[in-house]
Amino acid sequence: MSIKSWAKQAFFKGAKSNHGQQQPPKLINVISAGVGAFIGIGLIVEIVNTFPGLELLVIGSFGASAVLLYGAPKAPFSQPRNLIGGHLISAIIGLLCFQLLPDIAGFQEAAAVALAIMVMLLTRTTHPPGGATALIAVIGSDYLHGLGWGYVFVVMAGVFTMLLVALIVNNIFFPGIYPQRWD
Repeated sequence: MSIKSWAKQAFFKGAKSNHGQQQPPKLINVISAGVGAFIGIGLIVEIVNTFPGLELLVIGSFGASAVLLYGAPKAPFSQPRNLIGGHLISAIIGLLCFQLLPDIAGFQEAAAVALAIMVMLLTRTTHPPGGATALIAVIGSDYLHGLGWGYVFVVMAGVFTMLLVALIVNNIFFPGIYPQRWD
């Protein structure tokens, strides 16, 4: 059997298999995730619009955190320690990489994400959107860079807003489901 025919057979055999496929979600889970995300992100946007002097921002990694918090509230990466610690560590590391490392050929960007992952793993605070939080600190606009250490405040304001919404919405739909653990 040639490599080409073997690869074709292996691909289509895997594509037809039901092993490892997710079951369709229950409608209540879909509604809960949508309500949580709508309220969580919407509240951050309203806070930003209501208090422009606080220099708050809506950053892209909040969208990814919303997927975890409201769509997968039982997941280890969704738990408060991971949410808070992952974003905090990543915001600080991203900011330090922007401020201290040379701006050559993607070095700051790569270092920010790599170091954020390493420190999140070492501190048991892995939250995948944290990688984006670190990257945003480096590639952000002049306005974001002008915030300096205020970027950490911006991130944490959004994180605590989403956490509060997760605690309320997830437990309205599924009492006792969130958080699974605080440590």
